[in-house]
Amino acid sequence: MEIGNNTQISEFHLLGLSEKPELQPLLFGLFLSMYLITVCGNLLIILATISDSHLHTPMYFFLSNLSFSDICFTSTTVPKMLVNIQTQSKVITYAGCISQIFFFLVFAVLDDFLLTVLAYDRYVAICHPLHYTAIMNPWLCGKLVLTSWIMSVVYSLLHSLMALRLSFCVLVEIPHFFCELNQVVHLACSDTFLNDMVIYFAAVLLEGGPLTGILYSYCNIVLSICEISSVQGKYKAFSTCVSHLLVVFLFYCTSMGVYLSAGATHSSHTSAKASVMYTVVTPMLNPFIYSLRNKDIKRALKTVFGRETVKGSMTLSLSNT
Repeated sequence: MEIGNNTQISEFHLLGLSEKPELQPLLFGLFLSMYLITVCGNLLIILATISDSHLHTPMYFFLSNLSFSDICFTSTTVPKMLVNIQTQSKVITYAGCISQIFFFLVFAVLDDFLLTVLAYDRYVAICHPLHYTAIMNPWLCGKLVLTSWIMSVVYSLLHSLMALRLSFCVLVEIPHFFCELNQVVHLACSDTFLNDMVIYFAAVLLEGGPLTGILYSYCNIVLSICEISSVQGKYKAFSTCVSHLLVVFLFYCTSMGVYLSAGATHSSHTSAKASVMYTVVTPMLNPFIYSLRNKDIKRALKTVFGRETVKGSMTLSLSNT
């Protein structure tokens, strides 16, 4: 096997989800539909949060940031996949692959941190309701989001720089629809021990830590809800958390399922197909989960579209006169 350093590698080949030509139109239509639903759904959440003054609260501030992160998260992988299918090309440049790794990790880890921040927000709201406004002040909310961004960028930059030190073979084929970090590292011709150690330790610290925080927050929330005497009070407290719990369940179960299934089957294509769940399906479902079970979001969206309908009818009547 001929070995070259990373300066000699100009491109990688993304093999995608399937190499069967007859499936490509189906994959293109399916992923284009899911991408458009993801972008439109999350944009509606952001629009509703901005336009309705009743939603100018810490929870909806974090939720709008999560929606923005989900749009960017999906946009790091799906558009490139659609272009490759449409042009019948599997090529991604070396610089493009490293950039994709960086931005994918930024928004994946940002999602992780924002879910933790949302759990903390619900913990304060339910366990310390009298001090909620004082604790979750705009200054703290801003710092929590800013810290999440900084930690995500530092984490992603570390892995991207570690990937730059690797040497690859002359022709590298990635059995995935995007440049997934583990796949890229394990296709290197040089020693990957240091990269593997960084991946494992960083995963434990920056992914296990937030998950622990989420579990701790919701354990306290459940205990506080159990102490509420009225059934209506318990239902109201639980209903404010159920949407977030569904999103947390989807994100962590699908992402952990990817690595567990890949480890069990040792199939790269199986890992690629399983990755669709947390890279595409979960960001697409988040707006539905939050809007379907949230009366405030529904009311805000009705208000926004109600205004647009009124403006449209007024414009039409004026043009007729």
